[in-house]
Amino acid sequence: MKKILIVEDEEAIGILMCRTLLSEGYLCDWVRTGTDGAKQIEKASYSLILLDIMLPGLNGYELLEYIRPLGIPVIFVTAKGRVSERVYGLKLGADDYITKPFQVSELSARVEAVLRRSGSHGQTLTLDDVTVDFEGRTVTKNEVPVSLTAKEYGLLVELIQHKNVALSRSQLYETVWNELYTGETRTLDCHIQRLRKKLGWEERIRTVFRVGYRLEV
Repeated sequence: MKKILIVEDEEAIGILMCRTLLSEGYLCDWVRTGTDGAKQIEKASYSLILLDIMLPGLNGYELLEYIRPLGIPVIFVTAKGRVSERVYGLKLGADDYITKPFQVSELSARVEAVLRRSGSHGQTLTLDDVTVDFEGRTVTKNEVPVSLTAKEYGLLVELIQHKNVALSRSQLYETVWNELYTGETRTLDCHIQRLRKKLGWEERIRTVFRVGYRLEV
């Protein structure tokens, strides 16, 4: 059964979305701030996130930057309905955009469409003896679970999504840590080293001189 996270600070809209999704057979969690949304993503796995933009704590744009490396589809649900705002949200990486007020039938249809389009999110990737389950956010090696931190998993997803492409340290750091890269490489390099060791991918995750890293597939 698909599980959906709702990040919405308006009580009436949050209740409406929860009731609609439950009636359609989905499981759902609801939080009211961007900060709580980030915490919830660390605790549970989701097939889709419905995300407001104007939120207490982290706003929707900031939270999307945090979500993007995890590969979870996102639909913005917001009162910011101008064309320029919709285009900006989609360019940031949102999969769809619903403007308030909306009809529950539209919400259901868009949720179903995004889940259908993002079917790869529910699949797995197997490389050598390592299997990554994107929906469950689990990694196994020789069918034995591999324990990854949130940052290690974020790096793994980013490398997989851009396989055979050299990614700069700044791109990896700013995407996974959601912070401005200042040129200090120790934190990122240590996480890459641990990821290589845990997966046995010393020959897969290559260092690109003076650039960053590349996953060779």
